[in-house]
Amino acid sequence: MKPAVIKLERTHKRWTTMSIAAIRMPDGRILSRDVEDHGCAAAVLPYDPLRRTALLVEQLRAAQLVSVGATHSLEAIAGLVEGEDDPAATAKREALEEGGLRLGALEHVASAWSMPGVSTERMTLYLAEYRAEDRVADGGGVAHEDEEVRVVEMSLKDLAALMAAEGFVDMKTLVLLQALRLRRPELF
Repeated sequence: MKPAVIKLERTHKRWTTMSIAAIRMPDGRILSRDVEDHGCAAAVLPYDPLRRTALLVEQLRAAQLVSVGATHSLEAIAGLVEGEDDPAATAKREALEEGGLRLGALEHVASAWSMPGVSTERMTLYLAEYRAEDRVADGGGVAHEDEEVRVVEMSLKDLAALMAAEGFVDMKTLVLLQALRLRRPELF
């Protein structure tokens, strides 16, 4: 017998859904586990190989503010997969909304569970080349979503130094920057 969900009790629903799962274990024990569900997501780190820069976004993250007082987080562009979108379409949509950037081809890096201990989110990660002329709008996010996004373009050398100094606290950005360093070391 395999572990099985025997009951899922929803305790909260807004942007995210919180539930308590009752799980029957092979030995018959019943475990209670918290489960957070807000859907799947996609993230992209756009980089310009000619200018050796990357485009990121900076924004307030309430959880970081509450836990450590951080007033902003510098991150790769990301968003939730909505409706009929696939992760690649989501990454391109978010790049335009948040970064004002029209992306072409995406390079798949990985699909991974963001926080497997509690969340159902599976995030698909991409790298994407861009050029200065691909900036077709200001970015900043969608007004009705209260995102307060600031676009930040940085040299890849400065990003690598920031990573080495533990200046990033965001896992998706760390993974994407490391993937770029492994795949395109000449850019650093």
